[in-house]
Amino acid sequence: MNGIAMNAYGLESPRAQELIAAARAMGPALRERAAQCKAERKVHPDTIADFHEAGFFKILQPEQWGGYAMDPQVFYCVGLEIARHCMSSAWVLGVVAVHNWQLAVFDDQAARDVWGEDPSVLISSSYAPVGKVEVVDGGFRLSGQWSFSSGSEHCEWAFLGAVVPTPEAPFDMSNYRTFLVPRSDYEIVDNWDVVGLQGTGSHDVRVDGAFVPEHRTHRSMDGFLCENPGNAVNDAPLYRLPFMQVFVRAVCTATLGALEGSLAQYIEVAKTRRVGPMKMSDDPFARQLAAEVKASIEEMKLTMVRNFDAMMDCTRAGKPIPVEDRVRYRYDSAVVADRCVELSGKMLKAAGSSGIRNGSDLLASHLDILASQAHVANHVNPFAINFGGVLFGSDNADYAI
Repeated sequence: MNGIAMNAYGLESPRAQELIAAARAMGPALRERAAQCKAERKVHPDTIADFHEAGFFKILQPEQWGGYAMDPQVFYCVGLEIARHCMSSAWVLGVVAVHNWQLAVFDDQAARDVWGEDPSVLISSSYAPVGKVEVVDGGFRLSGQWSFSSGSEHCEWAFLGAVVPTPEAPFDMSNYRTFLVPRSDYEIVDNWDVVGLQGTGSHDVRVDGAFVPEHRTHRSMDGFLCENPGNAVNDAPLYRLPFMQVFVRAVCTATLGALEGSLAQYIEVAKTRRVGPMKMSDDPFARQLAAEVKASIEEMKLTMVRNFDAMMDCTRAGKPIPVEDRVRYRYDSAVVADRCVELSGKMLKAAGSSGIRNGSDLLASHLDILASQAHVANHVNPFAINFGGVLFGSDNADYAI
C-alpha cells in the first residue's frame, strides 16, 4: 500500500470485498424468488435469512453489538449488487439495515432496548411528520398512521416521525424527532397495492397513544449538527456523519442497481431483436444508447463513492463536513431516481413492442424504478433550488442535509 495503511472499514478492505462477492453470488436465488416476492408483496423470508447470514444487516451496525461498522460506500455497493436482480429486496435491505446506523446515534439505552437480547432484531420506518405527540412525564404519547413502512413484516420495531409541539410553535420542523416504537405498540395495516416495488411490503403502521420514553427519540437537529446522544458510546467516525446523508442513499441506490440490471436485459434483447434488416445489436442508435446508460451508471456510482469518501475523510480527521458540500451531496443523491427513470424509459422504447408485454423484464424493472421517484427524498426540485441558491451566495435553507 506504499506505506499507507489500508482502511479496514473501507471499500478496498478484505471484508468489504467478501460482502460484495456474497451479494453478487445471490443473483440466481434473487431472480428465482422475484416473482414470488412481487406476488406476495414482501421480500421472501429466505432472502432475509440470506442477508442475515451474509452479514449485510451488520455492515453499519456498531461493533459493540456484533456489527462491522463499515464505511457507507461498502453498504451501498452491496445494495447495488442485490438490486441488479431484485430491486424490492435491495430496497428493503437498504431502508431496514440503515436503521442499524441510526439506532447507534440514539441514546445508548435505546439500542439496549432493541438489541439487548438479540442484536439481529430489525427496525422498519416511516419518517413523515404525521404523528400526533403529547408531552408527558418521562417522554411522549404518540398516535397516528404512517404510510410506506418498507419491510415492516420482517421487523420488531419501527422508527416513526413526528413534530413535538411547543406553546410557541405547534408545528415547527426544527422540533422534528424520530420515535422508536416496539411491535407490541403498533399495528401493520396491510394496504400496499402499487404498480412497482410491490415486493417491498411498504404497508401502513398505526399507533394509538403509545408511550415513548425520551431516550427512544432522536432529534433531527442533533442529526444535522452531528451531535447525537449515541456518540457518547458510538464515537467512531461513521457515527459522526449527518443522518440524512446516510439515509437518503438508501432510497436511491437500489434504483441505480436496478438500472444496471435493466442494461443487462437490454443487451440480451439486442442480441435477438431485429430492427428492419439488421440485428438490434448492430443498430448504431442501440449501441449509442447502451454506451450512454453504461457511462451514466458508472458516473453515478463514482459520485456516491466519492461523496462518502470525502465525508469519511472529514469525520476521521475530526473536521465538520462543509455545509456547501453537504448541499451538493444531497442534490447528487436526489437526482439519481430521475436520471434512472429517463434512461430506463429510453431502453424500454428502444426494445420495441415486446417491451410492453406482460412478462417483459425491462417493463418490470422500469415500473420499479419509476416507483422509487415517489419517495420524498427523491423529489429533486427543492434540493436543486437550495443547491443553486447556495451557488448564488444564499445561505443553506435545508436542515435535512
